[in-house]
Amino acid sequence: MSLQFKSTRGDKTLITASQAIVKGISEDGGLYVPCEIPKIDFNLEKILEMNYRELAYEVLKLIISDFTEEELKCCINSAYDEKFDTDLIAPLKSAADEYFLELFHGRTLAFKDIALSILPYLLKTSAKKNGVDDKIVILTATSGDTGKAALEGFADVDGTKIIVFFPEEGVSPVQKMQMVTQTGKNTCVAGIKGNFDDAQTAVKQIFTDNELAAELKSKGYVFSSANSINIGRLAPQIVYYFYAYAQMVKNGSIKFGDKINFTVPTGNFGDILAGFYAKEMGLPVNKLICASNDNKVLYDFFKTGVYNTNREFVVTASPSMDILISSNLERLLYHISESAETTKTLMDELKSDKKYSFKVSSDYITGEYATQEETFMGIKEVYEKSGYVMDTHTAVAYASYKKYKKETNDNTQNVIVSTASPYKFAKDVCRAIDSKYDNLNPFKALDVLSEIWKEKIPVQISGIDKREILHKTVIEKSEIKNFVRNYLK
Repeated sequence: MSLQFKSTRGDKTLITASQAIVKGISEDGGLYVPCEIPKIDFNLEKILEMNYRELAYEVLKLIISDFTEEELKCCINSAYDEKFDTDLIAPLKSAADEYFLELFHGRTLAFKDIALSILPYLLKTSAKKNGVDDKIVILTATSGDTGKAALEGFADVDGTKIIVFFPEEGVSPVQKMQMVTQTGKNTCVAGIKGNFDDAQTAVKQIFTDNELAAELKSKGYVFSSANSINIGRLAPQIVYYFYAYAQMVKNGSIKFGDKINFTVPTGNFGDILAGFYAKEMGLPVNKLICASNDNKVLYDFFKTGVYNTNREFVVTASPSMDILISSNLERLLYHISESAETTKTLMDELKSDKKYSFKVSSDYITGEYATQEETFMGIKEVYEKSGYVMDTHTAVAYASYKKYKKETNDNTQNVIVSTASPYKFAKDVCRAIDSKYDNLNPFKALDVLSEIWKEKIPVQISGIDKREILHKTVIEKSEIKNFVRNYLK
């Protein structure tokens, strides 16, 4: 029997993975989780012999278990091809005495490509398996990287439309240009006057708006999501934790069976939750270190047991982490409490009081954070030590890990999850390396960074400031629902 999924908030309906992928989110507002987290059903040592595609199949077949072998392998092989500029898909690099898992070798130069390269194939297959003939509307809020990766993945995919909302003043210039220049007859992008939390909240409310769903159903549309609230987006991210472990063994950094740490720059909590799933599935993980920037709501939560969004929202140089409501944390709360009632109560408290209390043992995940100053110092330090250049999000993880190690004396081998190319945040990377670049034009910074790093500007963003802007809409955050309704009319 295939693995079943249920809502974190108590809806008793059990559904398959393919049904969860199409739906995106439960009618009660909860997120879909597996009824039990599967354990790997093969000798773990075999991962040392597998390439990325082979490993992806062995991991994903346990979660998306209602797909046939042919269906799943077709999705995997279609996703992980020449779209990535390295056959390894997720190479491990050594620099400044640390290891960096580079997840930015896809079309949009961010870790979101790993999952969003395969999600369109998973979604089309799921729709076909479940007899969904309606046009699927991918509704997505982004803090910077998800939007472009989703647009790239779904552009001109038959039977879909994609609508992306991003904070107009809350992404980097390169991230913004990547989205507003996106081609594709089925793509729609709108900036909002607000932050990511505003966009994410509005999108999640639309998913549970039964009246709107019925209205659009009559016009032949159904909603789904490309955010990590969709289990089809989250599951593929589990794979690269296993792949990183295999590379650590093969390069001699650890012996097979040794435990390792992962330090993950975290915003919406999907990336590090995938690491939690990998650990629960049988990967030898010692600690998952959740790295936050100045919006350190997660750090405070893991230290105090209080999740409190009653605080200033800080716009930082790591905008994809500028988030106060981390949606995927709900899944962790459910798995730890093993109670949908508890999870729903906590989410209701968050909605009404903007805070809740729940103590998470550091055996699961521990938190650390880095200020913007510490982040910039990290970029400069690694560059001066080794010539290696990190983006601002990876640098948050690097600086956080240094603090964690100093505080705990934990000498377990660690992998820093590197989530984006430094070229996406070139101006801030350049000014971190040398203050003489403080007033650099953000697009001129691409050329400067290329000179500093001795690496070519990726073709994906070379000359991006010269491309035609195709999406010019900016709306108030309160207008998101009506914008969706009117666009689909």
